[in-house]
Amino acid sequence: MDFMIAPATRLWLRFRLNEIGPLLSLAGFGFFAWAFIALADEVREGETHALDRALLLALRDPQNPANPLGPSWLEEAARDITGLGGYAVLSIVTLATLAFLLMAGKRGAALLVLVAIVGGMLLSTALKFGFERPRPDLVPHGTRVYTASFPSGHAMLSAITYLTLGALLSRIQTRRRIQAFLMGLAVVLTLLVGVSRVYLGVHWPSDVLAGWAVGAAWAALCWFVALQLQREGKVEAPGETSP
Repeated sequence: MDFMIAPATRLWLRFRLNEIGPLLSLAGFGFFAWAFIALADEVREGETHALDRALLLALRDPQNPANPLGPSWLEEAARDITGLGGYAVLSIVTLATLAFLLMAGKRGAALLVLVAIVGGMLLSTALKFGFERPRPDLVPHGTRVYTASFPSGHAMLSAITYLTLGALLSRIQTRRRIQAFLMGLAVVLTLLVGVSRVYLGVHWPSDVLAGWAVGAAWAALCWFVALQLQREGKVEAPGETSP
């Protein structure tokens, strides 16, 4: 009797997760999209400037704002970490993921990853041109910058890339422990990159929050699309490969 109950229980749980997954992804998209819109409105009205200024200066030596708080190795580490959100590193990570998916016979998932990442990069560029917020000028920048400040491109693109890859790769895994590891790693990398941008003085904190919000919203939307395509058999389900 117990032998019959266990498979039935697992089947019921999988059914519930398949039903709840799309709802959670849409809810996540709606929440993070709303958060970005609300924050962007506050930034346009100048409501975040005082808090942005206070937080940015709190990470600097009061006697010499050119020096971030902490030992010199911490600033060097921040530069290394911030590189994880740059175009070069994110492109390498994306290409490596695409190669892995193709070798694993998951062509549908590979195409979805490519569309998600490229679409996210285009969205980041469009938002920066749309807002054209100047970079912080309170402290010297700890690394070179070339574009506008809002939203943070590094925070946004790291969220888009790592969260999207984490969500999509976890969908093709059958073990919960591996799924949790992939998503946890994606979140940690995203947070570290965003914090490093404020620590190095190249972004206001609200820039980073906005980048995280847009990136999380995009990742949630991609997760929803992946679930729908898996239902239709256009993207491989866990354990499946392309014919």
